[in-house]
Amino acid sequence: MASEDLSSLRIEKSALVSRTRHRKRLYWIVSVAVLVALVATLLRTGVIGPSISVQAATVTQVYPSQTFTLLNASGYVVAQRKSALATKVTGSLVWLGVEEGSKVRAGEIIARLENADVTAARAQAQANLSTARWNLDQAKAEYVDATLGLKRARELVAKGYIAQADYDTAKARYDKAVAAVRAGEAVVKSSEAALKAADVALEYTLIRAPFNAVVLTKNADVGDIVTPLGAAANAKASVVSVADMDSLKVEADVSESNLEQVKLGQPCEIQLDAIPGERFRGKVHMIVPTADRTKATVLVKVGFIDSDPRILPEMSAKVAFLSRSPDASEEKARTAVSKSAVAERNGRAVLFLLKEGHAVETPVTLGGHLGDMEEVRAGVKAGDRVVMGPPAGLKDGSKVSIVQK
Repeated sequence: MASEDLSSLRIEKSALVSRTRHRKRLYWIVSVAVLVALVATLLRTGVIGPSISVQAATVTQVYPSQTFTLLNASGYVVAQRKSALATKVTGSLVWLGVEEGSKVRAGEIIARLENADVTAARAQAQANLSTARWNLDQAKAEYVDATLGLKRARELVAKGYIAQADYDTAKARYDKAVAAVRAGEAVVKSSEAALKAADVALEYTLIRAPFNAVVLTKNADVGDIVTPLGAAANAKASVVSVADMDSLKVEADVSESNLEQVKLGQPCEIQLDAIPGERFRGKVHMIVPTADRTKATVLVKVGFIDSDPRILPEMSAKVAFLSRSPDASEEKARTAVSKSAVAERNGRAVLFLLKEGHAVETPVTLGGHLGDMEEVRAGVKAGDRVVMGPPAGLKDGSKVSIVQK
């Protein structure tokens, strides 16, 4: 009985091998099916397989005023009122109170030459004037006394109390006093003129700001010899150069063929290369009434409406001449993209961002039209690269290759 029980526990090897083979076959079938489905999905989405050739566009910042710009021109910021400050005399510079960038007021002393000699000459002229005035006061006192003496002599000679010779003496004394007063007055005037000349000579050794300005360059330093003509060796003709920052204007060259589009007072927008993120309001100040025959252009001066300390002379600038003044809502830049880059997927506007060789479908919120551009209020930012004219078969994650226009 025991042997029969043990024989009943034996496993049929053929059945076991059959089941194992069946499981392996099923496993491979499932694996292949999953792989095929995955490959089909990747092919359908474009992750693998041949790339789609597309053109690229860049999301940019644009100004609404570009839609009503008549003409663009380039030029430079130029101070209309500037001066190179020097002196009328030759001397050594002993004091300089400014440097580049210093702000000065009209009449402010900014430098001084060695002036001990003219200072002494002025002191002498002042003393001479004081002496002349004291002498005049003495002459006037003599005149008063002589006038009274002549009056008494005239009364006494009429009554016969004094001789005619005494009267004649009093009269001569009076005439002499009158002449002394006149001479004293002339000496005072001469001394005043001498003092004024000394003041002028002393003023020649001082350099003053002619108007409210900013110092642009410093051409001399303490110890340098300054001369009006700068002819001497190592001599300086100009101590500093200054400019009135309120007189800054853009001088732009406008082609003769486009000049009819420019009018006095016409609104403009000014963009400086040094401050690319901003535009400044301006208007046409002057159309210079002469042409440059070598360039076939006319010089147009455009003034800034709003002052800004960042605007400096000689900065390069671009000027947009507008058909009208922009309103407040049109003065700020907006994010925009070419209209052809916008596509519609499932009833919503999308852009396909280019990232690492693939197109990423990105929903966006659109604004208004800006000429041939479309405002984008949300979804992308300036500088992003997107697909231009996305084909109908382009999907999220599709592999793309960029071709040049």
